[in-house]
Amino acid sequence: MKSKAVRIDRHGGPEELKIVEVEVGDPGPGEIRIRHKAVGLNFIDTYQRSGLYPFAMPLQLGMEASGVVEAVGEGVTHLKAGDRAAYASPPPGSYCELRVMPAKTVCRLPDAISFETGAAMMLKGLTTQYLLRRTLPAEGLQPGDFIVFHAAAGGVGLIACQWAKALGLQLIGTAGTDAKCQLALAHGAAHAINYSKENFAERVKEITGGKGVKVVYDSVGKDTFEGSLACLRPFGLLAVFGNGSGPVSAFNLGLLAKGSYYVTRPTLFTHIATRETTQAMADELFAIVESGAVKIPIDQRYPLEDVQQAHRDLEARKTTGCTILTL
Repeated sequence: MKSKAVRIDRHGGPEELKIVEVEVGDPGPGEIRIRHKAVGLNFIDTYQRSGLYPFAMPLQLGMEASGVVEAVGEGVTHLKAGDRAAYASPPPGSYCELRVMPAKTVCRLPDAISFETGAAMMLKGLTTQYLLRRTLPAEGLQPGDFIVFHAAAGGVGLIACQWAKALGLQLIGTAGTDAKCQLALAHGAAHAINYSKENFAERVKEITGGKGVKVVYDSVGKDTFEGSLACLRPFGLLAVFGNGSGPVSAFNLGLLAKGSYYVTRPTLFTHIATRETTQAMADELFAIVESGAVKIPIDQRYPLEDVQQAHRDLEARKTTGCTILTL
C-alpha cells in the first residue's frame, strides 16, 4: 500500500521537510497498521528535525496521531481492526496517511472524543498528566498550593491551566505577550506573568507572599532555569521537561543548596514505557476531557503539504494551544 509521508534526509531547518510516497506493509507481531485521520504537531518534532535530538536518516517525523486501525499483528489483544485509536509514541513517523507501528502505546479512542481532538491531545495531555499527577515535589501537592507553569499559553500549558484548576491548584502561568497571558487566565490560570515585561521570579515571590512555590514546570529550559530555581520554596522541585530556548547546560550543584532543591528532567516516553502505564494515564486523560473539565484548544490547522510553514510558525512562537496537520 502507498502512503503520503513527510520525511527528512538530513537534519536542518523546515526546508528539509519533504512530502514523499512510501510503501506500507502488514503489521508484524506486536504491531498495528493505522490509517490516520489527523496528526498532532509538537515542539519535540522540531528538535528531531534540527538534530537537537539526533536520529539516523532518512527520518519520517511525527510522534502523535489518531485514526482507524486497519490490521493488527500477532499478540495484539487490546485493539482490533476498525477501532478508533490515538497515540503519542516513539518511534517517529506519524506525519503520514498510513503507517505500521508498535501497538503497546496506542489506545482505543472513546467515541465521545473526535479524531481531531484525539490527535491534538495525546502527547500534550499525557505530558500534563505525568507532570501534575506523577512528577510531584517531596511534600506533594494539595488544593490551594501554588505552582509555576512556563509557556502557559502553549499546547501543554493550556491543558495544564485547566487540569490544575480542576485539582484545586493555583497555577501561575508565564508567557511572552499580554494576549497569551489573557489566554492562560481564560483557561484557568490563577495568575499570569508576561516575562517580557516583568521579572517572573520576583513576581512569583510577590504572589506567594515571599514563600515561593513547591514546583515549577519548565519547558523553556536554558533561558528560565535560574529564574525557575529562584521561584522555589525550600525542598521545592524544578521539573525541566523541554528545551524551548535551548537545553540547560552544566550548572553548579551549589545552586540547589539555597533551599535543598530538587531538579528533574522527565520525559513522557519513560512514563509510557509499558502498556499498563500508558493505558492508566490515557484513561485519566480521557476521563477529564469527557467530563468537560479540560477542553482541548485546537488553534491551528495545516494541511500536511504545509508542514514547513507549520514548523516555522511553531518555532517563531506564533502558535497557541494545539496544532494539527490535516489529511
